Amino acid sequence: MEHFTIATVAEQSPDFRRVLWTGKHTQLVIMTVPPGGEIGEEIHEVDQILTFVSGIGKAVVGGQTRKVEQGDLVVVPAGKKHNFLNEGPNPLVLYTVYGPPEHADGAVHKTKEEADAAEEAGKDEPPTE
Repeated sequence: MEHFTIATVAEQSPDFRRVLWTGKHTQLVIMTVPPGGEIGEEIHEVDQILTFVSGIGKAVVGGQTRKVEQGDLVVVPAGKKHNFLNEGPNPLVLYTVYGPPEHADGAVHKTKEEADAAEEAGKDEPPTE
């Protein structure tokens, strides 16, 4: 059994992205977006569910924009362009579930730049089985 006190684990991580668990059909990832930062506009071929633990931000999904804060959950269906921006003075902390997995098992990226470089180099590919 895997067990996480997820809000606490997410709050304690300074990393931009950290994969906590990868299964055959889903993946659990925590993220910390610094003030003024963003996840970056992207489109996945997988479904994504994001739950916000702390901070204030903006969700842009499929051309729609909404404010997000602690306790909010946003669903991003596969194929929808999306971005999440930190609009507050504190880190925007969240956990997200991808189905199927989107990132390399156990991946840790301290910054967005590090995450982008890993993706571009093909070093952040999800497991194939």
